[in-house]
Amino acid sequence: MALQLGDEAPDFEAETTDGTIRFHEWLGDSWGVLFSHPKDFTPVCTTELGYTAKLKPDFDRRNVKVIGLSVDTVADHNEWAKDIEETQGQEVNFPMIGDPDKKVAELYGMIHPKSLDSLTVRSVFIIGPDKKIKLTITYPASTGRNFDEILRVIDSLQLTANYQVSTPVNWVYGGDVVIAPSIPDEEAKVKFPKGFNTLKPYLRLTPQPNK
Repeated sequence: MALQLGDEAPDFEAETTDGTIRFHEWLGDSWGVLFSHPKDFTPVCTTELGYTAKLKPDFDRRNVKVIGLSVDTVADHNEWAKDIEETQGQEVNFPMIGDPDKKVAELYGMIHPKSLDSLTVRSVFIIGPDKKIKLTITYPASTGRNFDEILRVIDSLQLTANYQVSTPVNWVYGGDVVIAPSIPDEEAKVKFPKGFNTLKPYLRLTPQPNK
């Protein structure tokens, strides 16, 4: 059965470019992004890993650890990292899991038998400090991911985890947010002292509360 939002992210032990890790222990109290790429030494994956490495300061500010995976070996990852640095101008600064026996890939449903029965598709799992899965996205092998969007989603997840709000369409950090309909107006006035705009009784917008 496929992993669903709210499920506990399966724990595992694996060899990575940073040595052996136990996944939950490695995450600690951080958020995590676990993402798979179909194969080392391929063009789209090379651009993805280079760009993700450039975003490390952005992930660090959000207390997010990033880890990649493919069904190649750690030795292959280390060789490929040289190509990534050469072509993308950025050293790979996060661990990559070697998964030649597909143990982790199968644990997370990253093998798509109707697409690539021997390689991983482009899966993304965002995992909270509670080790629960907060978001999953799966792309076909031919389509590179938008990691700016992944950062945007993390901003939304972290905000909505701490305040009784949700984020509207195309929201970006600093934009207005939606007050939960379950909060009465009188309570909302206390919780959101910046005020709110009532468009409908169920649609009230307020400035981002942690800005």
